[in-house]
Amino acid sequence: MRLAQEKNLDLVNIAPQAKPPVCRIMDIGKHKYEQRKRDKEARKKQHSVTVKEIKMRPNIETHDFMVKARNGIRFLEEGDKVKATVVFRGREITHPELGRKLLIQLAKELDNISVVEREPRIEGRNMVMFLSPK
Repeated sequence: MRLAQEKNLDLVNIAPQAKPPVCRIMDIGKHKYEQRKRDKEARKKQHSVTVKEIKMRPNIETHDFMVKARNGIRFLEEGDKVKATVVFRGREITHPELGRKLLIQLAKELDNISVVEREPRIEGRNMVMFLSPK
């Protein structure tokens, strides 16, 4: 502590759990600045997984379905999860097998780059399925 005071620096406990505890004579402000800088760099390199949603109707046309499938491929290649939703309106809800068939078809289109995380399930007026990248 005397040496740190003579040099107008701080005595910083680097590893308090170690036997004996490791201390260093340094400027605490500079140390905190460098620590924040390292943490910021580490956060930049992380990729957080987000959930992207694809919404369809049960009577979707083939070309429109293929556009949705290509979007799903793009999302999965970027490392995001995909929430595929079939939205039922009016009396369409009386035919949930159409929505299930559509979601299974989407899963088959994307099976080489994705895994079905949650099977198709009805939630209110929607049928939802989750896909995650392999």
